[in-house]
Amino acid sequence: MPPIKIGKAAVGLVGFDRALKEALDREIGEEEAVELLFRAVAAENYVPAGAAGLYREALRREYRRQRGERGSGPQGLSIRILGPGCVSCNRLNTLVYDIMQRLGIAADIEMVHDLDEIWRYGVLSTPALVINGEVKCAGRMPAPAQVEEWLREASV
Repeated sequence: MPPIKIGKAAVGLVGFDRALKEALDREIGEEEAVELLFRAVAAENYVPAGAAGLYREALRREYRRQRGERGSGPQGLSIRILGPGCVSCNRLNTLVYDIMQRLGIAADIEMVHDLDEIWRYGVLSTPALVINGEVKCAGRMPAPAQVEEWLREASV
């Protein structure tokens, strides 16, 4: 699973996938699910003492998102461009910015150069475009019309 946005940072959490599957499989209330997720994450990851509330809210957002609930908090549009910073990656970044500006869409955009983080998405060739945690394309430059369609869908 891609990193989860906790505060202003994107964090990869060990054991989160398993705990999320368990919470979704057991038909439990949201509060109980968030507690289950937090305990599982805290057992396998470092959670700073003052950040427990931020972690719980991020876990709640992801739990709601996985259940298909819309409007589950101020998550916003998140875009990541994965690659080593090559010409193609920079062209993809410019393309995304241009389309967002034309459509009047706001988003958090991040260029990810770290190979370990790129591989966590399952991406083996770059550039890659990730919108709201979902890899839309990898290893090629997508057509501008396709990028526009993805951005329109994600911003609704």
